[in-house]
Amino acid sequence: MRYYRDVILPALESGDIVSCQMQVSYELQEKFKHDNKTVQPIKYVADFVLTFGDGHIEVIDTKGMPDTSAIIKRKMFWYHYPDLTYKWVSFTQATGWIDYDELKKIRNQRRRERKLSKNGE
Repeated sequence: MRYYRDVILPALESGDIVSCQMQVSYELQEKFKHDNKTVQPIKYVADFVLTFGDGHIEVIDTKGMPDTSAIIKRKMFWYHYPDLTYKWVSFTQATGWIDYDELKKIRNQRRRERKLSKNGE
């Protein structure tokens, strides 16, 4: 809700974003039979699919700390939909909205700095 309010609504009002869909489902693996049993498909549901004024589309998922399932689904999404821009975004008080991978780099750097300062280096 916060991302919608902070980022999407202002961009819709300005015309930067022309369309916003929520909870769009993508199939990552189709269903199949194994030992005469049907194995259900693996699906991923995106938080937002945004179409921008210039025509490009971004699939956005808001993340705090992704679990292993989310990490695997992201890899599968990249494999099956290589032409779509797929982003994870996170919110922190220090950075506001930021790409999750950038936030992860910042957090790792802070950990290294704390470790160095604890070791007296």
